[in-house]
Amino acid sequence: MEHEEKPAPSQAEIDEESRRARRLRIAVTLALEVIARGEMSYEEALEIVNATRRVAVSLFPGKGETYDLLFKPKFERLMREVYRIQ
Repeated sequence: MEHEEKPAPSQAEIDEESRRARRLRIAVTLALEVIARGEMSYEEALEIVNATRRVAVSLFPGKGETYDLLFKPKFERLMREVYRIQ
C-alpha cells in the first residue's frame, strides 16, 4: 500500500486547534477547582467529571481515549482525595 502524504495544516487550522485546546484546558481547570472545593455531593462532582469529558469529545471528536489517558487520572485522584474514596 502506498502512503499518501497529508498536506500541512493551514494557519487557520492550527489556530482553530489551539482555540479548542485552550477551551479544553479551561474546562478541565475549572472542573478540577470546583470539585476541589468539596462543596458538592459526590454525585454532583461525578456529573462535572462526566460533563467535562463530553466537552472534550465534542471539541476533539474521536479522542475520548486520549482524554482518558491525560485527564482521567487527575480527576480520579482528586475525587479520591476530596471524597476519601479508596
